Amino acid sequence: MGLYTSVMEEITLYTGLSPTAFFTVLAMMVVVYRTVSGMFVSPEDYNKPPVVSARVHPRFDVQEPPPEPVQLGEITDRELRSYEGSDPNKPLLMAIKGQIYDVSSGRNFYGPGGPYAMFTGKECSRALALLSFKPEDINGNLEGLGESELTILEDWEFKFIEKYPKVGRLVPDQRTEQNELEEQIQDNLENPNECKEETK
Repeated sequence: MGLYTSVMEEITLYTGLSPTAFFTVLAMMVVVYRTVSGMFVSPEDYNKPPVVSARVHPRFDVQEPPPEPVQLGEITDRELRSYEGSDPNKPLLMAIKGQIYDVSSGRNFYGPGGPYAMFTGKECSRALALLSFKPEDINGNLEGLGESELTILEDWEFKFIEKYPKVGRLVPDQRTEQNELEEQIQDNLENPNECKEETK
């Protein structure tokens, strides 16, 4: 018992704390040391290579590359409307200054429910120049636009050229009907028997 009493007296003499306060502070220091040292790498683990987690995260999934854009050539406004996103097997297309762009890679923006879905399947030069979402502005009519609006449209056009592949060109409906007539005439010349059977 003499040893215990002499140790307690020495603690009080050297620290100025009661033995209870001293052991409480000592216990808190051990807890803090273990907590802080647990935040860092221990010396024996310092030179080990890092462990890579094999967990699969959707952000790291390997995605299929987007399909190559289909070159459409010349199509009409009417034909362009069928590429507005209602058919998931068709690309999303929109036209600026008569040039048709495949915006399928921006499906979150231009697909159904996206913030710019109203432009898909349409010639939207006027709306882009005016920075307008009004349905009456979604067309290719550039009449009455000022120089600043045409500059804005040009900026949009450059953005689309850089970001999306060009897949075709808009043509007036009349020209396409003429092409269809020429194709029918050519078919009739190549297959005259079919033409005679149709006229009977």
